[in-house]
Amino acid sequence: MWDVLSYLLLALVLAGALVGGALFLRGYLNGGSATGGLFGPKPERRIDVVEQSTLDGRRRLVLIRRDDVEHLIMTGGPVDVVIETGIGQKRSRGAEVVEGPTAVYTRPARTFGQAAGD
Repeated sequence: MWDVLSYLLLALVLAGALVGGALFLRGYLNGGSATGGLFGPKPERRIDVVEQSTLDGRRRLVLIRRDDVEHLIMTGGPVDVVIETGIGQKRSRGAEVVEGPTAVYTRPARTFGQAAGD
């Protein structure tokens, strides 16, 4: 019985040494360090979910950041909709900075009781 267990242990040690040797050989042949694949720096994350909020049982608002630019997306309906893009985008030096939100469509103000055609 001890002979079978010792052979299994020996096979396990040899398999581990073989796998470790293959990893070191791959790192050496790629021109990097031998342990670069195991202990190398992780690449920087380019995309991240900043915040999410549930609107109703099906739809959600998701704010994602990709390369320091945020995008607001509504998911879960019949189609996914990009609501706003380029949030927090860096402005060039010549760009004019507008204070506060800008209206997409404006109409003249009406006084109380005035009809639209008057």
